Amino acid sequence: MKTTTLNIMGMHCASCVVRNEGSLQKLPGVKSASVSLAMHSARIEYDEALTNEKALQDVIIKNGYQVLSEETAEAQKVAIQNELLSARKRAIFAIFSALPVAYLGMFSVKLPWVFFGNNASIWIELLIGSFVILVLGREFHVGMWKQLRQGSADMNTLISMGVLSALFFSLYSMTIGGHVYFETGAIITALILLGRFFEATSRGQASAAIEKLVELGAKTAHLVSGNEVTDIPIEMVVVGNMLLVKPGEKIPVDGTVEKGTSSVDESMLTGESMPVTKNAGDMVYGATINLNSILHIEAARVGADTVLAQIVNMVTEAQMNKAPIQKLADKISGIFVPIVLGIAVVTFLGWYMATGDISASILPAVAVLVIACPCALGLATPTAIMVGTGLGAKRGVLIKNGEALQLGSNIGVVVFDKTGTLTEGKPKVTDVFPVDEKLSRNDILRFTASLETNSEHPLAMALVNAAKEENITLSEVLQFESITGKGIRGRIGEQEVVVGNARLMREQGVSLEATEVMLGELEQAAKTVILLSLDGVMAGIIAIADTLKKDAHEAVVQLQKRGIQAVMLTGDNKRTADAVAKEAGIERVFAEVLPGEKAMKVKELQQHGVRVAFVGDGINDAPALAQADLGVAIGTGTDIAIEAGNIVLVKGSPMKVVEALVLSAVTFRTIKQNLFWAFFYNIAALPLAALGFLNPMIAGGAMAFSSVSVVMNSLRIKRALNNIGK
Repeated sequence: MKTTTLNIMGMHCASCVVRNEGSLQKLPGVKSASVSLAMHSARIEYDEALTNEKALQDVIIKNGYQVLSEETAEAQKVAIQNELLSARKRAIFAIFSALPVAYLGMFSVKLPWVFFGNNASIWIELLIGSFVILVLGREFHVGMWKQLRQGSADMNTLISMGVLSALFFSLYSMTIGGHVYFETGAIITALILLGRFFEATSRGQASAAIEKLVELGAKTAHLVSGNEVTDIPIEMVVVGNMLLVKPGEKIPVDGTVEKGTSSVDESMLTGESMPVTKNAGDMVYGATINLNSILHIEAARVGADTVLAQIVNMVTEAQMNKAPIQKLADKISGIFVPIVLGIAVVTFLGWYMATGDISASILPAVAVLVIACPCALGLATPTAIMVGTGLGAKRGVLIKNGEALQLGSNIGVVVFDKTGTLTEGKPKVTDVFPVDEKLSRNDILRFTASLETNSEHPLAMALVNAAKEENITLSEVLQFESITGKGIRGRIGEQEVVVGNARLMREQGVSLEATEVMLGELEQAAKTVILLSLDGVMAGIIAIADTLKKDAHEAVVQLQKRGIQAVMLTGDNKRTADAVAKEAGIERVFAEVLPGEKAMKVKELQQHGVRVAFVGDGINDAPALAQADLGVAIGTGTDIAIEAGNIVLVKGSPMKVVEALVLSAVTFRTIKQNLFWAFFYNIAALPLAALGFLNPMIAGGAMAFSSVSVVMNSLRIKRALNNIGK
């Protein structure tokens, strides 16, 4: 199966979307087709053995639309800009042309000249009104003709029939001396053209997220070759190139720091404002900003493999995929236009039978045609999804599809995997207690870290890192010896140093009497205790634990405020699990859970009738992420976990889980609001138009601006994210 994206120009409503999707899905070999009005594009999955891209393009062209292939993205950008400029010109010209027609017609202005039985003012209305309707409004009539050739109808059909009815009826009225409605057709045309311009402008604001993401990337890189540094386009960088990044510059590609130490602003990637210190061996990412020192990096991922490119791709996919609620709206829109045409015919016949007056019959029918254009229905869902996913990407919350937004809007339980999700996922020194009053905290760290530099034990790195953070100079160790399962020993200067557990200390004849209470308290807190003795005398105690992430407790509090229960799941023993859960503020804990049992625990919770989100980062979390109603993968975790998640958090911050759920809930609520007002507008307005309570010009203005209101409502999503934690 191959997936391609076609950029489509000329779509204006939900029925355009439905028609193109339906036509594509009828082609042999097409597995799925998703058309987005807001993105001007279609994403199609098809079997190359049964069809090809040209056949896909031909179907859309036959429907009356223009197609630009995926490879002509720049051409699409230019085409959209040209379309916006053209829409602006037509709208302004139409408004200013329609104003004199409106003035002459509405105020029944009579000029001192009469030609062929009609006042000169009527002839002026005819000339200018016809120009507005037939020339400036040409796109409506061309669109209607294309649809008629296909035996179908869309928004253009409704508009064209409405304004042409007003025009030709007015021509007929001129021959019999009746009332003319040139101003009605001209003003409706002008208002709808103005509405389309506002619509295109608003869609551009909503879809700017991807363009801004793409623009974040660097355009050139400094290639280091021997002693020479050469500037090359970013497209020429290959894996293995050595690159130089100056202070204040964007890092060009993902890579590993080979030389240098600097602070890097990763806010575009993680949403966190605090810079991150990068040393030799650390990973850096394209489009992040090197702040204060020169870095030499080796390119590791370039082009489409960089994290930025993957984010752009993920956001694009999310904006193309439809939430289930959108599919329902599209289905309704697909049958809406034929129904409206039927209502317009019934309205005309009803009024004519009641009054016998064609003039009194045609205006309500025109109002029905104009008021019912389903623009807002077509924009209700995609604009909200575009804004939501775009804002999420800026804050390090990557939403893979529209369905994830809908699923995340009604979560009742969030299950956190402990290690690497709630905790840092690596041991860290939490407490240092000198037992010998002559020794300081730094002395204890110096002795233990000096010995541990020679050890391969997992806890050794925690002790060495703690000494580095305090800028402690380590001492030379002689006669080093590792005692398996117990600890290590050696000589520093004239002193015999032993570092290990309580069992080793007892074997060495070291008294633990003064430390037993503290040992019990630390072990009860699920911390690993390291003891230090000097020349056979207890000197200090160090506690090591996998520490809770700094915002884990706040994240749990925020979830509880929103009525969402937090649950912790871990393979650790119950004592360790309870200690971490207590610190995080979590009451319900599943401890000693085997990797294969995680998905089963999620399923158990689901059987109580609640929607469950699972947050994890490891390979063994993938089944649980897939089983959950909403899988939230930590972006610092494994590729398999990220692939299994519906939402990916670029940085492993628990508060990002809250942001993801709030964003999902607000976006889905916005979709429902948009759809409600779009449907309510049509349902309420159609009877009023049919009964003659709505003037066609008012109907045209209301229809045009209803689409803009839907888009503007979607842009309000940003406020909700800014209020998290308040």
